[in-house]
Amino acid sequence: MRDPYTVLGVPKSSSEDDIKKAFRRQAKVLHPDRNTTDPKAKDKFAELNTAYEILGDAKKRKQFDSGEIDAEGKPRFQGFPGGGAGFGGAGFGGARTGSGGGPFGGNFDASDIFAEFFRGGMGGADARTARRRTPAPGPDLKVVATISLTDAIKGTTTRIAMPGGRNLDVSIPAGVTDGKVIRLKKQGHPSAEGGIHGDALITIRVTQDPRFTIDGKNLRTRLQIPLEDAVLGGTVRVPTLDGAVEISIPPYSSSGQTLRLKGKGLPMPEGTGDLFATIEITIPKEPDLELEMLMKRWRDRRPR
Repeated sequence: MRDPYTVLGVPKSSSEDDIKKAFRRQAKVLHPDRNTTDPKAKDKFAELNTAYEILGDAKKRKQFDSGEIDAEGKPRFQGFPGGGAGFGGAGFGGARTGSGGGPFGGNFDASDIFAEFFRGGMGGADARTARRRTPAPGPDLKVVATISLTDAIKGTTTRIAMPGGRNLDVSIPAGVTDGKVIRLKKQGHPSAEGGIHGDALITIRVTQDPRFTIDGKNLRTRLQIPLEDAVLGGTVRVPTLDGAVEISIPPYSSSGQTLRLKGKGLPMPEGTGDLFATIEITIPKEPDLELEMLMKRWRDRRPR
């Protein structure tokens, strides 16, 4: 067994506080949990415990300095009063703490060290401070991406100008709705502490389409038809998200009458909506004598 002063790396003139600090410093280095590949780690740590058992207790330190006990804490002569086994190479976990008749003597309690040192896995406040703190990530960056209704429905890729002059191509999934936020990892501001970049939060804004009004998963549009088609019926083209389609106008249709185009609305998880076209009858902008004569005859025939 080596000299306990050598094990702790302190001179014989060291104070109690110096010895305690030396033990803590060595314990952090020699702890078996930090030396899992060293087969002698437990023996080294046990030797450190034994050295501190002797030098950390004023009575035992005095006995060792006077030659009454050896480096293992055993009396040099059989039956020497005050002797007794210490850690004695018990290894990690073999220490008994407490006051009174414990191995540290009546005026020493190792629990103040081990409770602090092993709290939270590896060490107390000193060990936690010594561990490297993960640098905080950079702040998130908030950007707005404006897309058309058609792009929102079908999906698209849009280029966004980011701070600093860089551009970012963002993939917009099909079916995205107005106000949806897309998070792009590590595309935000850099960290002031050298950590990872923050995220970019892309808020989607869907522009209004002048052709349609959104009504849940349905679309609504206004369909202007001439007077003759409203009276006689006809075929007109109606705009849809997939392009214009032709529909038939029944004879004697009135303004405000609504025609339904099934499956031409918004695609949603619960199913695709419909397109509702509301008829608006238009009249010629230029004077039409025949139309005026017809309207006069109709008015004269109207019951008063």
